[in-house]
Amino acid sequence: MNDLPSTPRAAPSATRAEEENRQLAFLESYDAHSPISAALQESGVYATSIHLESVQHRPGAGVTGIFRVSTARPVLAAGHSGVYTETSDHVDDLYVGMTTENIPAEAEGVNISYCPSGRLAIWQHPLDPALPGLPLATDPATVAHTWGNGRRLTALETISYRPLRRAVIAADFSDGSRVYLKVLRTGRAKDLDARHRMLLETGIPAPVPVREPVSDVVALEQGDGVSLAEYFLADGAATVNPRDFLNLLNQLPAEVMTLPARDAWTDRLPAYASAAISALPAAVDRIRRLEDHILTGLPLTDRGPVVPTHGDFYEANVLMSDSRVSCLLDVDSLGPGHRVDDLACFLGHLAVLPAVDSRYIHAPAAFDRFARVFAAEVDPQALKIRAASVALSLVAGARDARRSDWEAQAEHRLRCAEVLVGLAPEAGDLPSWPAAL
Repeated sequence: MNDLPSTPRAAPSATRAEEENRQLAFLESYDAHSPISAALQESGVYATSIHLESVQHRPGAGVTGIFRVSTARPVLAAGHSGVYTETSDHVDDLYVGMTTENIPAEAEGVNISYCPSGRLAIWQHPLDPALPGLPLATDPATVAHTWGNGRRLTALETISYRPLRRAVIAADFSDGSRVYLKVLRTGRAKDLDARHRMLLETGIPAPVPVREPVSDVVALEQGDGVSLAEYFLADGAATVNPRDFLNLLNQLPAEVMTLPARDAWTDRLPAYASAAISALPAAVDRIRRLEDHILTGLPLTDRGPVVPTHGDFYEANVLMSDSRVSCLLDVDSLGPGHRVDDLACFLGHLAVLPAVDSRYIHAPAAFDRFARVFAAEVDPQALKIRAASVALSLVAGARDARRSDWEAQAEHRLRCAEVLVGLAPEAGDLPSWPAAL
């Protein structure tokens, strides 16, 4: 294998993009409350207030919202069989998912409704129709029984949840240990478990599986160390050697080449640009200009050979101890790819850290130092333009229904991407590409 397909995945058609923009507007409006209330009433639950907690837009697939609902009647919780039973007469909040993605009507716990923007699938958490293991991983009794090994469960916390895609649940036990439960789509757990064992067998530090997967849930021991993000926050990771990350990637085993190849961030650029426009419609000209600049420049750069890659390599997925890499996280995208894409992923995320949190005042200096080392290993222009592509892909991720300032943060991320390729003036508080490169 000498190369991988580099043709960017097409963005949704103009008609499809317009439809999804209408769907986003619907989910973010009060009009979305009516079908949720109607779906809950069918199971005897009456909503007194509904609040949008988060929204996820996957261009070409659809939009999904998670809503927090307060109730005024006994809450009926669904068991694993899908049968609802009364659990309490106490007024509690519950969570409801609603998506315009194509979910089978026969999926357990799903209520199908319609609105002017299209078909809606509605479910009550944790009965996510694409994550069959979520009820198991969020139920304290079954978590203790399945993964406790005789220990008492002391806490169960949702770390992340991407509806219809994946969830990570942290389970704390009485001996002070923590287990992370990764809930995956049907049929993907065994593959992820095998990836972890592959890395561990070749000496790559990775979370250790607790046992074989159960109901598409992979249980992993907590990795040693703290997130690299904390080093960037403290002093720009001044005590960390950037070459350590190159060495880590170069140690990925040859068996990684036998795994399925996945698109890198730049391969999906048109879709990410479309999502960014949906988030920042007023910036459409800037986004299209940046997209065109990247797409025009890509064929002029050298992507390099196909090698084993991580696929999602950035600060949140690397744990550190005493300034050394101690654990590599989230190996779901492990597979054959190009080293420049892993390094661009790292730099693209580092570039937007000041837009994520203003306390990352050392990010510009850290970016300069890491970019100089990484650029010595790959084509510098390929690295620069692909890092900007990653930064652009993060614009839509700033959308947060719970924050009034998310649009400003999304615009800040866009400006970070523009600065990297010289489409916006450099600023002292934003990372920029080293002049000498």
